[in-house]
Amino acid sequence: MHNLDDYPFEIRPLTPVEGGGYLISYPDFSECISDGESVEEAIANGHEALSAVIAALNSKGLAIPKPNSGGVASGKFVARVPKSIHAQLTARAKTEGVSLNTLVLTFLAEGLGRRVHH
Repeated sequence: MHNLDDYPFEIRPLTPVEGGGYLISYPDFSECISDGESVEEAIANGHEALSAVIAALNSKGLAIPKPNSGGVASGKFVARVPKSIHAQLTARAKTEGVSLNTLVLTFLAEGLGRRVHH
């Protein structure tokens, strides 16, 4: 059995023209993508899609890629921030009713989705 959480994913906001929400993709599975209205929904839908892809590969007797076989990062890192920012993030996560991890992931996804204009 494969642990779906071991597979790294990339997530980005979709533009209004693309329908809005967030797109999730898995570098280890080039054809495995999904989306959702929120980051959390995109991750949940991505897990369903990944599970289906792994089941299809199993049923055909094909090899299942190992996590990070695409040569990408593990998806985990430690970020050191000032205590004041940590406190602000923690308070904001509590106010929004989400985990600190989800809040930071949302901020990162939104920030990475912005286009840089010079």
